[in-house]
Order: sequence, then structure tokens, then C-alpha cells
Amino acid sequence: MKCTEQKGPAGLRLLQVTESGLCMVFGITQEGSIRLLHFSRNPFDPSLDENLKGETWEFLRDGYVFTQLQLSGLNRPYEKQGNMFIATMPGCSMRYISHSVSGQVLTLVQEDTEAGIRLTSTLTFYEGLSLVRVVHTAENIGNRELVIEYLGSFSYLGIEKEGMGSSDEKLRLHVAYNGWQKEASWQTHTLPELGLQQNQPHVMRRTSRNIVYSNTGNWSSKDFLPMAMVENTEAGTLFFQIEHNGSWEWEIGMQANHLYLNISGPEEVHSHFIKRLRSGETFTTVPVCVGVAASPDNSIQMLTMYRRRIRRPNRDNEKLPVIFNDYMNCLFGDPDTQRELPLIQAAAEAGCEYYVIDAGWYADGEWWNGVGEWKESRKRFPEGLRYLTDRIREHGMIPGLWLEIEVMGINCPIVPEVSDSWFFTRHGIRVYDRSRLQLDFRNPQVRAYADSIIDRLVNEYGAGYIKMDYNIEPGIGTDQNADSPGEGMLAHERAYLRWLDSVFARYPDLVIENCSSGGMRMDYAMLSRYSIQSTSDQEDYLHYSTIACNAPSAVTMEQAAVWSYPMRDADAETTAFNMVNAMMGRIHQSGHLTELNREARALVDEGIKVYKTMRQNIRLSVPAWPLGFAHSSDPCAALMLLSENGAYLAVWSRSGDGTCVIQDLDRVCGHPVRDVSVLYPSGLPTDYSLDGQTLRIRFPVPVCARIFSVMF
Repeated sequence: MKCTEQKGPAGLRLLQVTESGLCMVFGITQEGSIRLLHFSRNPFDPSLDENLKGETWEFLRDGYVFTQLQLSGLNRPYEKQGNMFIATMPGCSMRYISHSVSGQVLTLVQEDTEAGIRLTSTLTFYEGLSLVRVVHTAENIGNRELVIEYLGSFSYLGIEKEGMGSSDEKLRLHVAYNGWQKEASWQTHTLPELGLQQNQPHVMRRTSRNIVYSNTGNWSSKDFLPMAMVENTEAGTLFFQIEHNGSWEWEIGMQANHLYLNISGPEEVHSHFIKRLRSGETFTTVPVCVGVAASPDNSIQMLTMYRRRIRRPNRDNEKLPVIFNDYMNCLFGDPDTQRELPLIQAAAEAGCEYYVIDAGWYADGEWWNGVGEWKESRKRFPEGLRYLTDRIREHGMIPGLWLEIEVMGINCPIVPEVSDSWFFTRHGIRVYDRSRLQLDFRNPQVRAYADSIIDRLVNEYGAGYIKMDYNIEPGIGTDQNADSPGEGMLAHERAYLRWLDSVFARYPDLVIENCSSGGMRMDYAMLSRYSIQSTSDQEDYLHYSTIACNAPSAVTMEQAAVWSYPMRDADAETTAFNMVNAMMGRIHQSGHLTELNREARALVDEGIKVYKTMRQNIRLSVPAWPLGFAHSSDPCAALMLLSENGAYLAVWSRSGDGTCVIQDLDRVCGHPVRDVSVLYPSGLPTDYSLDGQTLRIRFPVPVCARIFSVMF
């Protein structure tokens, strides 16, 4: 990272920071304010900004604020209209104190002595990546209590300034809509489609309308993935991800002749968050990664490399073992010894390396509202659960167990025995959701209890894998011992992450899967700890192909667990389709393997065998989408995993006549493609041809899938 300083007009000091194609320019005014003037893959050109032409640079008082901060009781300048986080106070009135560089870290310090607050901003850059990770810490340096209503993680005014066209024409907003069994559903919008058209002929001073995406609660991705891309078709793409496992907000709006982007964690308007700061106390924002790239695909590739840098080192993401889980379209939460034994043998014969006993192992019958003790059911396992986990190890696999440690069912015997301090409460009453109570990990007794559960599963039952599920949404948070429900939620979420860190410190080789009814918490606060992520609980393999295709946008491929569950009556093509879904990420094998016909069973075995030849390349590759992100209505979908000398290409035909055409392979791959061959399945017919850089595939049936090996 390089940081240089030069003089600008009207006594402005310009601080320019560059790293691997990212150019940031801060301006420090004569009055001492610091403003972010430029964030781009292109060099800074003041002539592109109407506000920065000539000797008098306008709007530096209220606009271009790098850290938006609103304290209770402070008046805002005129610019704000409606619920938008601009022209904040003392965000606008902060004064530059200092900056310093240490390696790849830039630290900026601002103060408002009248308000009594200091902001320390930490910007971490990564060699070879055109992005930056930003956190801010606010400190009360005065004598009176301060109340934070909003403290953003990143703010940039001028996202549309490059290029000749209007923002209506050149900007595209790519947002990943998310939902149960509908994960990673990317949609592209123009700003006018979202109600933010440019209808003032010459200026974009202000309007009451802004585009807002937010999450409130503990499922961080229940409506949207905490990431997005703003594509300028003339200048490149700005992308970001919010690294938080709870409430967050981001918005695009108008101010001072420009469009701005604000990104934050919880705040008062959307997530019932305030934070009180007594004298000397501090508060730190949730981390945000923001970067620039040439295109949306390049943005995801950049994020993929970054996600690997910030992730906890672990053997699971180096080895990519194959997992069998008995749940999906198989035992569906009703395990017992007699059902498990033949599946264990079949999974081992197929080449699986982990075997996970999913929900139900801890209850004699219906278990939903009684969970919390996590003791084996002797009715289901008369010989004990250890008998079964020992059989798993005898078959050369590592045993795993399902767990939902953050909740207790309302009928759990422990619930009446512990105090309210164990649970989320609001208005002095315990918070209920779906017959469950939310444990509060701020409480050391809760953490100690959770530790005892993990220790027992590992040491008594022999578990080497835990599927950590989470199936409730406790709403805005807890007001018990908290400044606000949102602040209680944030403190709990941070305590949970610290608890996870302590678990991995004790058991560094333990694999813990992040599951929240599938993919309801796909965020890199969680995934910087967990080595593997459930991408969905989608039960239909045809619909799962859309999720599987798009999953590498949300999570690195080596962390993306995708189900393969050929049905009892599966024919060859539907079995191969299931396997292709899973083979570009982490195979989560399921289904009644013992009841498949010989051909289907052979295709499962072949898929796992081929995957084991792929996985060392998968963990080093980056994704690309030659047909764009997949949508359920698309007749064809395609995902490429690019590595240094070649690529894997998965193509799904879901409807139509079974014809898929992929053009401009050299553009997608960054290299001319010289050969394409079918990698899986080897024994089923596939009619395809490579004509120049166009691949034409004619599948034998409309619903069909293949994996190709692509050579550069």
C-alpha cells in the first residue's frame, strides 16, 4: 500500500492511497475537515466532479464525509430529507488530527472536541487485491454521556461521477436476494426501476427518496446477502460485503449533485440500536470490505481471494473431505441405529469421509420444542450413540452430529431451572419464537454450558464434525442489561463469535458447519470462523441447481456445502444432475444410497471419485458465470471455476430442448480455450462441439447436467 500527500486547490491537502488498482483520495480542508473525494480503479480526475472544478471546491462542509456519525441531541445541516444517513452531526464537523501508515494499515484520527468524541478509522489493505477493510472506533473524550444513533462503516459520495452517461443509463445495482430455499438469487436493477431516477435536469441536490436494503435480527441473510455491487458500465464495479452476523443497513441516495453509498451495521431507524458512551468508553463498528473491479465477475473473484485471506486457517478447507449427512430426502430427522447402519456402510463404500447424524438423535420422538439438553435418546440408540459413532470410525469415516446450541425449546427441562439472564428478554419477558428461547451468549453461564455440550459431543460421543444449525429469528434483540434491543443483540452476536473462537482454540481440527435453516446466515463474520456453510435446505434438485450455480458469489467454493440426494427411483440423468450440483463446491451427500439401482449407485460413486481429483484445484480457483448469474426460469445455467492452467465448467439444462450455447470463452477465462472434454459423467452421452471460442452442447434430455474440463 502506498500513501502520498500533495497540495490541491484552495489550500486543500490531498492524501492519495493506492493498492493493486484501488485509488482512494482524501481531502483535508483548511478548516481541518477530512473528506473522501475518490474511490475507484481509475486515477483521480477532479474535472469529472462538478463540485471540485475551479478554485472553490463546493460541498466539502457537508458532503464527502468519510465517517457518518449521528449523536442524539445534535442538529443536522439542511441537506438531509427523510430517513437517510447524510449530513450527520458530528460526522460533518469532525476535524482531522493525524494519519499514520504501518505496513498495509492506514489509521486516520478525527475529533470533535465540542461534541467530545474521537474517531479512529482503521483501513486494512491487502497486497494484490483492489479492496480495503474498514472499521471505526468512537471514543467519548468528554465529560458527559453520548448516545450514538448511527455510526457508519463506510460512506462515499460520487459513485456515478465517472463516465459520460447519466446515472439512469450507466449504473446497475446487483443485489443478492436471499430466502429459505431461495438462496443467492441475484437480481439486477437500474436506479429508476428502484425509484431513484434523475428527474432534476442538472443537479442531484437531494430528495426524500433513497434505496435502502437492511436486515434486522439474528439471521443476517434472511432477505438479502450482506453484499452488493454497483456497476458503472463505463468505468467498472464497486462491490462490498458487510462482515456481521446480525443487523445491518446500506443505502444509496442523492446529495450535493451526486449519488452516495452508505454502509453500516445496526442503527436506530431500522434495527432499534443505540449505544450509550460514558466518558472514556469506546464503540467499534462492524467491519466492511469495499473494493473496485472491472466487472461483477471480477468483483466476486476479488472477494473470493479476500475471503480466503481473512478466514481461520484449517485443514478442512485444504482437504475438502466428502460429507454424508442422513437428513435431506433420507431420514429427515428420524434416525435410529437400524436405519443408520446400512447407510454408514453405503456411505463408506461410496467414498465419503465424514458421516453426520442429523437432527433427532437426542429425543425419543418429536423433538422441536424440547431441545437444549443434547443427550442421546436410548430409545433410538439402545446400545448408546457411541456405539454408532464407533461404527462410523470403523468404516474409515469421521462421525458428526447435528446441534442447535443457541436455543432451548420451551419444554426443555433446563428452562425452568435457570434465570431470565440466560435468555433474550424484552420488557422483562422472555422472547419466544417457534416454541424456542434464544440463549444470550453475553452470560458466562450460558457460554460455560455451551462449552460443556461441545466437550461432551467431542469427548464422549467422538464427534469430529458438528452441524451447527439455527432455526429461529428473535427479532430486534434483547433489552436486558443493554442500552437498546439492537445493542443487546450486537453484544450477544460478538460474544457468540468470541465463544466460537474459544471452541476452535480447544479443538482446532473440529469441523463446524454453519447452518441456519440452510443459508440464513451466510456472512463473513461467521464464515471467517466456520470452515463450511450450508447453502440451502432446498429439497428439489432442479431448483437447487440455481442455488449451486450462484453459491460461489456468497461463499468460497471450498466452504459451500451443496446437497446431492438422488431419490430412490432416480434414473441415470437425475442422479448425475444431483452430483453435478454438489461437485463444484463441497459434496453434502445424502439420499437412500442403499435403495438406488445399480446404475444410479455407480454414478454416485463415480461423482465422488472424480470430485477427489478436482478438489485441490477447487480450493485455489475463482468463479465465473459465462451465462451470468443463474435464475430459476433460465433454461440453462453455467458456472466456471478458473485456475491457472484450466477450468472446470458445470452446465445445467433445466428446460427447453436441452441445447446450451456458451460464447466468448476466452473473455470469460482470460485465456483462449484450446480444448473442452466431459469430466463427469463419463458413461452418459453428451453431444458438444467447440467452435472457436463458442461451446455448443446438445444434451440427450431437457433436464441434464455435465461437468467439463477446460484447457487453456
